Amino acid sequence: MSLFERYKLRLERKDRRYRALHRGRLDLRAVKKRLDQVNSDDVLLFSVIRNERANLPFFLEYYRNLGINHFCFVDNQSQDETARYLLAQKDVSLWHAKGSYARAAYGIHWLNCLMSRYASGHWCLTVDADEFFVYPHCDTRPIHALTDWLDSRERDSFGTLLLDLYPKEDIKDAVVKEGESPVKLAPYFDSGNYTGLLNTKYQNIWIQGGPRQRVFFPSRPEQAPALNKIPLVKWQRGFVYIGSTHSLLPRRLNVTYANDGTQEASGVLLHAKFTQNFVSKVSEEEKRGMHYEDSREYQLYAKALKRGMPLYTRNSVAFQNWQQLQSLGLMSQAGWA
Repeated sequence: MSLFERYKLRLERKDRRYRALHRGRLDLRAVKKRLDQVNSDDVLLFSVIRNERANLPFFLEYYRNLGINHFCFVDNQSQDETARYLLAQKDVSLWHAKGSYARAAYGIHWLNCLMSRYASGHWCLTVDADEFFVYPHCDTRPIHALTDWLDSRERDSFGTLLLDLYPKEDIKDAVVKEGESPVKLAPYFDSGNYTGLLNTKYQNIWIQGGPRQRVFFPSRPEQAPALNKIPLVKWQRGFVYIGSTHSLLPRRLNVTYANDGTQEASGVLLHAKFTQNFVSKVSEEEKRGMHYEDSREYQLYAKALKRGMPLYTRNSVAFQNWQQLQSLGLMSQAGWA
């Protein structure tokens, strides 16, 4: 990379940080901050949510069991009981975002702002309310064991594949009850046909494939959603996410793979998107137009739902555990035995 290209990346990083702090000042209002109870070695979770009341009990239980110490939520104008429920949780800090989700770079400016202010020096996990982090040994070792190992390797970021899950039956019939695991209700996934290309500008691996590419973008696979994520980062002031959690600046944080030909440790984000809740969300988001390219992806979802959207095939695989995902080549424990 030339000196001029490096200079442009530094300018982009500064610009994105400025935009994040600016949008934070304009849009964010602290509803309840409990950050005084956070210890220096705590792992923090950050998430932007909207109308997720029914999903929150299982979400919080899942991540508490992994060892998350504190949750920082940005509530983007929920119309259900999301805010009230979160206020009752003693390990939650809550902000209200009154501004446009799209103008906030689909929520990333808000998260960059909060992490810049409150998370420097902490390992931070950034996920959506329908994403569930799976890493090597997650069934027996807390997330602090992973971050300690990453510290010992002088790594400050950890990459994952976003693995779309879906039910065997029609999505409309997959009703998740409060407190119920959406992963158990919709456990199936595509075990193969993923592609990865190196983005030379940011040095991240751009991954596509899975059921969304197979069903919604069969003739335009290059337009399918990106499935590469870097959700776990040891945050420092000046870091910024760009393009959701697909990539960051400085770009060294995107090198979550070994460049000597060997495989580096990685994880999976189980994406429990396709349940009955998805049907109402598609209708709302198609009208709001707050997602990428005026919610183009949600417009495709709406058309598919009208004609029926079978995701399950005879080649679909039911999720079991992290060892299964490793055996399929979707994640790796590499040197972390």
